[in-house]
Amino acid sequence: MNKPHLTAPVTPVDHQIGPAHAPGTVVEDGDFESPTCKQAAPAVKLLLERYPEKVRIVFRHFPIEEAHPHALHAAEAAEVAGEQNRFWEMHDLLFEHQPHFRLPQLQGYAERLQLDMARYTAEMDDEVYRQRVREHQQSGRDSGVHSTPAFFVNGRIQDVSFGMQSLFDAVAAELQRRS
Repeated sequence: MNKPHLTAPVTPVDHQIGPAHAPGTVVEDGDFESPTCKQAAPAVKLLLERYPEKVRIVFRHFPIEEAHPHALHAAEAAEVAGEQNRFWEMHDLLFEHQPHFRLPQLQGYAERLQLDMARYTAEMDDEVYRQRVREHQQSGRDSGVHSTPAFFVNGRIQDVSFGMQSLFDAVAAELQRRS
């Protein structure tokens, strides 16, 4: 049986941090309401610190709505923030304040980031980014994602069910292979 792999390549519309030319790309399919995604977030930041010019991180939404009823709205709020160049700040705020994702709380985070609130409200009310979140979910399913966080290192899925060290090891091995 083939190991799951990333079916949708990284594009400029993906939320990315780190150099575009990095030899290592880590794609995370995540859910802002997932406790395990919250636990993984510091490790992902550590990867960037450890390999500052060699790793790029990409975040894609995979809200598991059956288990996390507010994750979809949190993903949409992050998308609204992203359109105002504040995705990563909202990403961090959401994990910092998990699980407080009712609509008034999400609006409070947007205000804290000093987003254009008229635009935020209109885009949330109109569910402008719902389709983008759904596309991320479908891409994740097509790539074999069933739970979060799911990580892909240069397109290959990396099992982190026994800890984040396996992600660090996979990145180190991939960078070694490419050097």
